[in-house]
Amino acid sequence: MTSEFVHLHNHSDYSLLDGAQRVDQLINTIGDLSMDSVALTEHGNMFSVLPYYKEAKKAGIKPIIGCEMYISVGSRFDKKVLTTGGWGNNHLILLAKNLAGYKNLMKLVTAGYLEGFYYRPRVDIELLRKYNEGIICLSGCLKGEIPEKMLKGDYEGAKDAAIRFSQIFEDRFYLEIQNHGIPEEIANIQNMKKLSSELNLPLVCTNDAHYSKREHHEAHDIHICLGTGKLKSDINRLRYATPEFYFKSQDEMFKLFKQFPQAIENTRKIADSIDIELPMGEYHLPNFPIPKQSKTQDPDEYLKNLVQLGSQDKYGDIDPKIQKRIDHELGVIKSMGFAGYFLITADFVQHAKKSNIPVGPGRGSAAGSIVSYALGITNIDPIKHDLLFERFLNPNRISMPDIDIDFCIERRGEVIDYIKNQYGENSVTQIITFGKMKAKQVVRDVGRVMGYSFNEVDQIAKAIPNELNITLESALEKSKELKSLADGNFKELMSHSKVLEGMNRHASIHAAGVVIAPGDLTDYVPLYKSSTNDVTSQYDMKGLEELGLLKMDFLGLRNLTVIDKTVKLIKLLGQDINIENLNLSDSKVYKLFSKGFTIGIFQFESSGMREFLKKLKPTGIEDLVAMNALYRPGPMSNIDDFIARKNGKKEIVYPHPLMKPILKETYGIIVYQEQVMQIANEIAGFSLSEADIMRRAMGKKKKSLMDELSVKFIEGAKSKGINYKKAKEIFNLIEKFAKYGFNKSHSVAYAYIAFQTAWLKTYYPAEFMSANLTSEMTNIDRVVILINECKKMKIKVLPPDINISHYDFRPVDSKTISYGMNAIKNVGSKALETIIDERNKNGTYKTIFDLCSRIDQQKVNKRVLESLVMSGTLDVLEGNRSQKYASIDEAIQYGHQMQVEKNVNQVDMFGNLSEQENLVKVPSLMDLEDWNEKESLEKEKEVLGFYISGHPLLKYSEELEEFSSFSFDEKNEISKKDLIIVGGMMTRVVKRFDRRNREMGFFDLECLGGTVEVIAFSDCFNSFGNLIENENVVFIRGRATESTYASDIKIICDEIIPVKDIRKRLSQRLNINFFNFNESIKTNELEKLMDLAKNYPGDCKMIFHLPNDNSKRPIKVMAHNIRVSTDKNFIRKLRELYGKERIWVD
Repeated sequence: MTSEFVHLHNHSDYSLLDGAQRVDQLINTIGDLSMDSVALTEHGNMFSVLPYYKEAKKAGIKPIIGCEMYISVGSRFDKKVLTTGGWGNNHLILLAKNLAGYKNLMKLVTAGYLEGFYYRPRVDIELLRKYNEGIICLSGCLKGEIPEKMLKGDYEGAKDAAIRFSQIFEDRFYLEIQNHGIPEEIANIQNMKKLSSELNLPLVCTNDAHYSKREHHEAHDIHICLGTGKLKSDINRLRYATPEFYFKSQDEMFKLFKQFPQAIENTRKIADSIDIELPMGEYHLPNFPIPKQSKTQDPDEYLKNLVQLGSQDKYGDIDPKIQKRIDHELGVIKSMGFAGYFLITADFVQHAKKSNIPVGPGRGSAAGSIVSYALGITNIDPIKHDLLFERFLNPNRISMPDIDIDFCIERRGEVIDYIKNQYGENSVTQIITFGKMKAKQVVRDVGRVMGYSFNEVDQIAKAIPNELNITLESALEKSKELKSLADGNFKELMSHSKVLEGMNRHASIHAAGVVIAPGDLTDYVPLYKSSTNDVTSQYDMKGLEELGLLKMDFLGLRNLTVIDKTVKLIKLLGQDINIENLNLSDSKVYKLFSKGFTIGIFQFESSGMREFLKKLKPTGIEDLVAMNALYRPGPMSNIDDFIARKNGKKEIVYPHPLMKPILKETYGIIVYQEQVMQIANEIAGFSLSEADIMRRAMGKKKKSLMDELSVKFIEGAKSKGINYKKAKEIFNLIEKFAKYGFNKSHSVAYAYIAFQTAWLKTYYPAEFMSANLTSEMTNIDRVVILINECKKMKIKVLPPDINISHYDFRPVDSKTISYGMNAIKNVGSKALETIIDERNKNGTYKTIFDLCSRIDQQKVNKRVLESLVMSGTLDVLEGNRSQKYASIDEAIQYGHQMQVEKNVNQVDMFGNLSEQENLVKVPSLMDLEDWNEKESLEKEKEVLGFYISGHPLLKYSEELEEFSSFSFDEKNEISKKDLIIVGGMMTRVVKRFDRRNREMGFFDLECLGGTVEVIAFSDCFNSFGNLIENENVVFIRGRATESTYASDIKIICDEIIPVKDIRKRLSQRLNINFFNFNESIKTNELEKLMDLAKNYPGDCKMIFHLPNDNSKRPIKVMAHNIRVSTDKNFIRKLRELYGKERIWVD
């Protein structure tokens, strides 16, 4: 049905923080209103164009692409506040009438950000004259130039503006009228009516919809507050005057504008005049600049030559099997027209390698290509690992190749700069992404705007379970605490949060994406400039793919940086290693994996993965490849079966003998997507291209296609002598595994990096851990984890020292690492640069005053000095921490005076006494006591993330030693049957919900000897959940999840006991051992002991271990008629009398 009215001026959440409706909501609303067309006109941008265009098309609604532009008063290059007030811009609605108009709109919007940005992205009349073709123009809301001038009484000025716009947009300019019940709009309607009559310009009515439903106006108001940084209660803030900015029905619009039927009719007329189809499905690849000296300028021939040369380098003599694979891949690449893609990729990868920028061995399905391997794009031999090209590039499934490249995280930008130089600044840019208002974020944002205190908002946010992408609806079902809060005082907050949840909050740069166009980018996509002057596309990664542009992921991989830094540290030892040429059968490396000692090892760090590694005991790279693929949701359920088969505890069975060669390396279990394809090829005679189509269909659960493929599969199997029942069984089996089978090519590539990092940890532990710590310096949580790992490895990390430490962590010897000062909170690289440079030039620092007199105080400010004192970095200087902290202001002032004196008034060493008196006197430290241990440790942890000079647990050392049942000795093996009691401080607490929606907890227990991971399942959590809080000192009773070494233990907790209650809870017997006592026990000695015991009455039995004639074992005698306590003072006195080892409690 064709609607008589069309909404032409509207906003979604892509009008960041000024549009409270998602694109899908907008389209659904238009459908509910029985309208067949709608425009989307974001504020100054085109962010929403592609998702909106696709959503509208899918719903059978005609999309009208537009933008509410900001038009500068004067030139777009004039960037100053007007003397009359305001930011110097007016609003104007532009709608693309056809493809030419769409392209011009992209040019205008881009110029708004790149040339005219001043508070808003602005264009000017000059640009409108240049790029008006194919664009329909509406005069805009009350902020338009024409309404604004008329309301200010400048009718002639408004008339001149209308004439100007009507000349620029000949026969395509409309005077816009709106009615939201605002008095100025009522006046404007009459003004526009008059102007329309005088100039013979058509009227059009709009409603400037910013939200779908009237009842969402409050949520939109909160949205506005977020965008302007104001509280809802602020009477002076920007607000919409009425709740009428929603999608009104045709009847509502007819009623509002019944006196202007032509304004209604013109909305339809405009919609009908628009004819635009966005060019999707075509590819726009840049031309690779083939060297002029090349024998050929044909990309396919040039690629073929490079591949043959590369293959000879990799394989030496190329056997027929390899040549056949090369020819097949090159043929597919040529038929699909992608030679340029491979040449471009190979070029920048080779540039990176020549520039000594670490590059990963491969990523994703590209590692399955022998062309990629020959060109050096990947370092993975697809023949050796039985990888399939069709998983990467399938001639039956035409789509752009997707080669993602990992680079050293610190030098990734250099590769992007090379691409820009190679193809032109105007053809290359990074890609936009949008931050969403997720559950916790939206609650915090809405709560803040509504005026709730931080603690109140924090309470609600923390009641939302820590689950990836959890929604508020789901959180309310899972968390009783959240439900209670939402039904109580925070009902309105939760209501508004639900409306705004999932909406776009801000634009940012995609972590890896780069787009390359065959010419000027703005011929294909509008550009955006951020507040930090970074230029990106206005369309996201998915949109660029749909437009057929070449996008690539240049990923910064921290582990490549770690490997590179480690290799350089090893070189300082006088040793050169080739990390690409390691022995992949090294048993010492696999021993490290088998023990689960994989903190810092790429892809194998998580506690769950470490548990499986201990069971698996990998012996080859294939095991690492398989674990990489299995350790993820879905296939994880097969891990135990996989391990049992590998270790001979379960029979390896194959569904059919033809499947044995395919599944042998994974012990009869389908793990990889490539195996699914190979089975279809071997069992049913599918080509590998057909098998890839089948795999994708299975993964996407396309039933109609699946039914068709099932018939074909069974028929194919029949031709190989496989009966219907077995064929159906095999098809069902691969259908099940295809849903979550993993890409083997990717898994192989990442297993290589894992092996390399493990090799370095095995043979160069201090260098490897130093590099790891340096790479994570800005992440205190990671630094803490890595330092704990150093403790397990018996590597000492020295405290930071102003006169020894450097910017980064460095190995002192094989068992010692010096602390990297950049890991101290608030101490940045610029501050350290001046501190270390001065130290290198003029020697060590003596006092805090000496330090401040020698460094650049613009870089080393008060905050830096405070952190240096708190962390203990200045402990080597004169005075205690308290004195130095109290003297910081005076030291800064002294340093400033000294530097002024040096610069302005150099004193002659032979000058007279009056000149000498002008010298600045060195202050003295105040006479202050040092901070107490608790305060000192708290300040350390604040800036370091952990305690370095002591530990709060030390005051509980007697209890921890008394009642903990095991030590952290690496050689100490723990059985999962053993009851474990261990005490320590809870850290890194995480609370989640299990599959049955029951709350459970995870935490680390930091003990004096090491750290254990603890799981409190729902039963335990119900009983002791109130005790599970960060920094609580407790004892836990439980059992290890698996038999393991004490240095890497995970415990399932049964009971949690506060440290203050431990003696009362666990003290049953006080043991006094007189067996082999070097003195004979006299009666009066026992009497004295009994007299002492009577001073400490309690509920604990007292057991004497006495000599037993002619026996190597003592006789145990319980003291009758007395019960004692295990008071610390009592225990201490007994140990003084008889020796520490002779007194214990159990």
